[in-house]
Amino acid sequence: MSVPQQESRKPVTVIGLGPMGQAMAGAYLDAGHAVTVWNRTAARAAGLVARGAVLAPSAEAAVAANELVVLSLTDYDAVFAVLSAAEGVLAGKVVVNLSSDTPERAREAARRLAALGAGHLTGGVQVPPSGIGKEGSFTFYSGPVGLFRRHRATLEVMTGADYRGDDPGLAQLYYQLQMDLFWTSMAGYLHATAVAEANGIPADEFLPHAASTAASIPGFLAFYAPRIAAGHHAGDVDRLAMGLASVEHVRHTAAASGVDDALPALVADVFRRGVAAGHGASSVTSVISQFRDV
Repeated sequence: MSVPQQESRKPVTVIGLGPMGQAMAGAYLDAGHAVTVWNRTAARAAGLVARGAVLAPSAEAAVAANELVVLSLTDYDAVFAVLSAAEGVLAGKVVVNLSSDTPERAREAARRLAALGAGHLTGGVQVPPSGIGKEGSFTFYSGPVGLFRRHRATLEVMTGADYRGDDPGLAQLYYQLQMDLFWTSMAGYLHATAVAEANGIPADEFLPHAASTAASIPGFLAFYAPRIAAGHHAGDVDRLAMGLASVEHVRHTAAASGVDDALPALVADVFRRGVAAGHGASSVTSVISQFRDV
């Protein structure tokens, strides 16, 4: 006799019920999984319990409840606190760690769990809570490929899964690379918007122009990436000295508008050091050496 689809769905524990953990537990409930939850502030579980989740009385009980344990915590300090509280019940568990921290701390978590007889998959979620359970979303994963393959279907209830390799640090590395690009880009957008507003241009009026510039970035990335990979920084298309002059104009415009110019000043400093190192006639991509030589 075939097993009904709902009965074949693996039960899941979700620990950490901030907005992301709430969305993940909710996606599993919507998909018909039995869900156990735990959060240091138990009141955050109320809505999920009303939808059918089971609130565990402790982190240890939550880990003990199911083989697959999803962690959505602020950082690995919080992760290690949970693991310490549940050491006695971790043997045989598979911990899917979707918390953010450094690649090396992900490797440390994997080592700790292996010593306790548990498996570990690192994840880096690439969508906000509103994207959980939605088409087109994805998460970077790394760790033992056998564990990933065994649980992939269950993980894909939350998002699509992009497996990066067996090094547990790789998913965190890819995640932090994306965050590096995202947060610096957002800072640039917010700074430009502050300058616009200081000059009487509202954010919604500036939006289409900001979006147009943002939409041009993929073309620049596609052009420059092969050149960077080849170590080709010739100034045949752009020159760092001109880039420095441009950023200085941005900085002066911000200051004259009464807006903090620290962000463009930081970029100008990087460019200036590149020019001082003899790269003024090279492409702006030559400043990658300024980031490498620390």
